[in-house]
Amino acid sequence: MKQIIIILTLSVTFFSFAQKNRKAFSLEIAVNETQQYKAEIPESPYFVKEKLLQIYCGEKVFVECEIAGDSISDMKIVTENTHPEKTIEIQFSQDVKDRKSINTMLQLNNPFNKDLVYEAIMLTPFSEQWKSTSTIPITAKLMSFETWGHPIISLGLMNWHFK
Repeated sequence: MKQIIIILTLSVTFFSFAQKNRKAFSLEIAVNETQQYKAEIPESPYFVKEKLLQIYCGEKVFVECEIAGDSISDMKIVTENTHPEKTIEIQFSQDVKDRKSINTMLQLNNPFNKDLVYEAIMLTPFSEQWKSTSTIPITAKLMSFETWGHPIISLGLMNWHFK
């Protein structure tokens, strides 16, 4: 009986730290000086494909990685950064201090000893199609900031690898 209780406790603890799905939420971002974009985002997976993270404006996530050899073998969302040596912190936000110049920003923290490279696609309020966007490698053990001078609803971050 004690073994069953221990196994159940460990299972609950494990699943509370690793999340496969984001909870449903209301998304609202500024589009221009007078318009807002609003959407109800249903409960959905963070990783829509293997190592393809979809993040919405306003979200901050911790992506814990498993490394095999010289490559990232697995990525998962965790609720806390309990392993900072292998967890990428990502924050995606919008700056609307002055609605005449709307900026969208992506902040990434690279915990690894190697430069981290990824690709990105974006979904904006102006198009129903995902569009490619440029990214810069994240220098080892540093933080990077990407900025776009327009609103972005969501980003798809993929093809993660070391340089």
